[in-house]
Amino acid sequence: MKTEPARDYVIEPLGDRHDRSRFSCGVEPLDRYFRDRAGQDMRRNISTPFVLVHRATQAVSGFYTVANTAISLDDLPPDIAQKLPKYPFVPATLLGRLAVDVKHRGKGLGEFILLDALRRSRAASDQMASFAVVVDAKDEPAAAFYRKYGFRELADTEGRLFLPMKAIVQLIL
Repeated sequence: MKTEPARDYVIEPLGDRHDRSRFSCGVEPLDRYFRDRAGQDMRRNISTPFVLVHRATQAVSGFYTVANTAISLDDLPPDIAQKLPKYPFVPATLLGRLAVDVKHRGKGLGEFILLDALRRSRAASDQMASFAVVVDAKDEPAAAFYRKYGFRELADTEGRLFLPMKAIVQLIL
């Protein structure tokens, strides 16, 4: 039976108390990154990892990372680019990685952590300019997941999608 994620899980910044060794999303590069590099990236201010923690067991059940990035104005669809100042780049937030442990799939946790990342990104954009959230979908199923929430393709890289902050406000209301 599917339960309400907020009741059973909490999302918090990655810390020393989180056991990353048992996490497995089934995608080796993501698992390896989370085990070996997420903490280093955090300490070096490269990205900020957040973890999804199961309240009852304290197991890390998912994670995502956010960082600053920029989008080339030339890579935006013309209908959006024409409404922006003619700077070469616009500031954005990169949702660099997002994964759910295989033992916790089928509970709506991907959506739960995506919406948390979008809320945090939107809130941060009040303090530090960010036009959109950018994701790099690793494959077509991942891209389809993001498209469900309104993400659109960028021209620069296959699998790179974006969602303007204006759309995020509408999505999270």
